[in-house]
Amino acid sequence: MRPDRLVLAIDTSAAHCAAALLCGDRVAVRVEEMAKGQAERLVPMVTELLEAEGFSMADVGLVAVGVGPGNFTGIRIAVALARGLALGLGVPAIGVTGFDAARTEGAEWVVLPAPRGQVYAQRFLPEPEAALIVDPGEVVGRIAHLADMPVADFVVAIGRLALARAGVAQPRPAPFYLRGADAAPASDPPPVILP
Repeated sequence: MRPDRLVLAIDTSAAHCAAALLCGDRVAVRVEEMAKGQAERLVPMVTELLEAEGFSMADVGLVAVGVGPGNFTGIRIAVALARGLALGLGVPAIGVTGFDAARTEGAEWVVLPAPRGQVYAQRFLPEPEAALIVDPGEVVGRIAHLADMPVADFVVAIGRLALARAGVAQPRPAPFYLRGADAAPASDPPPVILP
């Protein structure tokens, strides 16, 4: 990545649509709270943010994306856009988990909201462990709560972490799910395929 290019960070893993541009010390952020509609809003938001800051899509040198855990469909929206932009622009795309983005120094656990009164939790100290879905009372110690972090700071953290990882080969961004979708499989019989 050329140093004069900028980082585009996006996240739709929860009830928001968020985008940030990072170029050296310069940071610009847009966040809109929304329970649905991220698929229709994310690209226009990115375009508006680029134009407001005097950039075009061709200036983007790295795409950073929040990969979850979180909203099943929301994660897919941001990951699909990040991968598409990276392919179209010929730039890298790097996924960052919500646990990494919300982590604060000295926190033993990072906790993200989950459905049904539970939380997604990952223990980092003494060593990083696998993420879990647990009841909030099961997490004890120094905790970093995503709920305590403004969405603007969260999407900027995604961009900064991706930039820090850009010098090392990274896998393509993929959704990070801890639970399957809440949607039920179709009950209709599959169509008959005629010869």
